[in-house]
Amino acid sequence: MPRPRPQAEDAAGDRRHRHYRHLLAICLALLASLTLPGPWARLSSVGYLAMAATMLRTLAPRDRGPLALGLYRLLGLAVLSSGVVWYLTPLALRGSGIPVLVLWSGFSCWSAQRLILTLAQERRVSGDVLQGALAGYLMLGLTGGLIFAALETIQPGSFAQGGLALDGSGQLQVWEVNFAQLNYFAFVSLTTTGFGDVLPVRTLARMGSMAIAVAGTFYLAVVMGLLISRLSGGGLPPDDD
Repeated sequence: MPRPRPQAEDAAGDRRHRHYRHLLAICLALLASLTLPGPWARLSSVGYLAMAATMLRTLAPRDRGPLALGLYRLLGLAVLSSGVVWYLTPLALRGSGIPVLVLWSGFSCWSAQRLILTLAQERRVSGDVLQGALAGYLMLGLTGGLIFAALETIQPGSFAQGGLALDGSGQLQVWEVNFAQLNYFAFVSLTTTGFGDVLPVRTLARMGSMAIAVAGTFYLAVVMGLLISRLSGGGLPPDDD
């Protein structure tokens, strides 16, 4: 005999939708901080930490057992710690960007997978679901901008014609890197637009731009497939157990 669980399902759905809204709000706030003039643009450094904390809170794999949940939380805490250390070190200490590059890459890929699996649980497309899909796309672009910034601190001159704030002296702080320009290039790569005003000139920068372009295309294909299947009436069947 089927066991009705409408209240439990509604509560889980409300929680997912609230997470979508929170993630989208922090991504939009981070994008807005990149447009601030002068020293105010440094707020983007705090914004990245806030985005990582939001991802850690909203996308943790609680449905995959304690081991997966513990590993995800450990990775998220490592991401936050490495980000704080990186922001507070001068550019002369180039090695501080390596943990950011590695940890953020893994954390963002896992988080994007978690978001896609969460979206796959939706039975119909709503405004909240669309917000979740958009949040995931913005999350990938913003993560790409941070990874490019870390790469520029590890290998100065990785990007040309970008007006970056690196002069090779090593006297600048990490937060003085032109995050806005690098995020702009990340979204250009993510959308495969290719304006050509910012160019990756080193091998790692080129491979990174290719990776984010592939990630963006793959995310759009998967999420659009999920959304179209729900809109066309191919949603999840009701549970009978």
